[in-house]
Amino acid sequence: MTTVYLARHAESDWNVENRFQGSTDRPLTERGREQARALAAELAGIPLAAVYTSPLRRALDTARIVSAAQGLTPVARPELSEIDVGSWAGLSRGDVESRFPEAFRRWVGGGEGWEDGESYASMSARVLDAIRRVAEEHPDGIVLVVSHGGPIRAVHAAAARLDVYAHRRLRPVEPNARLSAVAVENGEITRLD
Repeated sequence: MTTVYLARHAESDWNVENRFQGSTDRPLTERGREQARALAAELAGIPLAAVYTSPLRRALDTARIVSAAQGLTPVARPELSEIDVGSWAGLSRGDVESRFPEAFRRWVGGGEGWEDGESYASMSARVLDAIRRVAEEHPDGIVLVVSHGGPIRAVHAAAARLDVYAHRRLRPVEPNARLSAVAVENGEITRLD
């Protein structure tokens, strides 16, 4: 069994501004760097075999701070990137609601919103495949994956035996720099905490 710790990236500038980021590459804030250092301290007693991360700067910089504390170098995997929100990228919730009212209502209800980005189903498939590959590379190990709200939600949904749409309706997105864990055994993802 592989234990996979999941951490959402620390706070970015667009998190502060409450903008849809998706696959847009945004930097951490100073508060985000503090959150990443606190995450490193939280993981200090856990012997990580490896750290994997989305290549997007907000996740990669979070992973670098955590990895350095354990003498590791993070491995970037594009499959761990956030969902592509298409034309919603950079817009606030209010902007999206006024420009795309019907799509916004669908999204708030747990369905697809943007029409020109990636679907939740597609994002979930690529992320779950990546998590299973990471587990195969570290059987009986402990690893950290630094990613984003959407991908972490997809992993949590799989562990709960839900599709990502049902999980979106039940739980809010993970807070920045929050740690959770799943177990992966024989390709099966189950929730640890």
